[in-house]
Amino acid sequence: MIRSMTGYARTELKKNWGKAIWEIRSVNQRYLEIHIRMSEEFRELEFAVRQYIRSNLDRGKIECYLKFEGGYKKEEKIILNKNLIKKILNTIQWLKLHINEGNINFLDILKWPGVIEIKRDNLDEIKTEIFSSLKFTIKKLIEVRVHEGILLKKIIKERLDLIKYEIKKIKIQLPKVLKLYKEKLFLKLKESQIFIDKTRFEQEVLLLIQKIDISEELDRIIIHITETNSIINNTEYEPMGRRLDFIMQELNRETNTLASKSINSYITAATIEIKVLIEQIREQIQNIE
Repeated sequence: MIRSMTGYARTELKKNWGKAIWEIRSVNQRYLEIHIRMSEEFRELEFAVRQYIRSNLDRGKIECYLKFEGGYKKEEKIILNKNLIKKILNTIQWLKLHINEGNINFLDILKWPGVIEIKRDNLDEIKTEIFSSLKFTIKKLIEVRVHEGILLKKIIKERLDLIKYEIKKIKIQLPKVLKLYKEKLFLKLKESQIFIDKTRFEQEVLLLIQKIDISEELDRIIIHITETNSIINNTEYEPMGRRLDFIMQELNRETNTLASKSINSYITAATIEIKVLIEQIREQIQNIE
């Protein structure tokens, strides 16, 4: 099962204690890179959040953001961080002395992270519900990545089929090309009036044809295509991006050998088309987990 590394998921949780919103974005990355943002009162959740993401995602740059809007009950205490407020005010006063513009908005100061803390008796319960909401958000993200993976699989299979078509065309032309090559060699020898017995000529031609024969390269390309199809058709999930990238490197190497051995414009044109298709597949594979 192919998963893309690109996706977005958002979950909004509304309870009597307020509202919590999870937003998770993921983009391409060679390894798993996790960035988490949340308010101080939920900071102790960060380790568990990071571990849960690691247990469900293998690659990608993950940006995980928790926005919390807590309600307020009469029995709950509001605690002001007076030391932090003093530091903020001193900084603002210093700025006004040097800039002499703008006004102090006390509501903005109260919104500053860490200025206000509400002492909640049910904080552990809130954290449990918020963490459950994270699990649901990760599930949604995976569903998005799987859906993107289905689209990537379709594109890759189309390109693989086109490569197989080009290989088929080359194989049809190859006997004709080798025959023409043999005839050209014989003609050149005849024109140069160099005498060589038939057996020796056949031996030399055979050696030359072995050097330019691309049958093995064509067979190996088909093997790599079969292996790629086998990987992307696997119904069980497993990280496959790096493995597919390696196969594309091998495909590209075999195609370079085809190009270096080509003695015919038709084969050269087909080889160039194969190289273009391989590059298109590699671009898509960069998105696969």
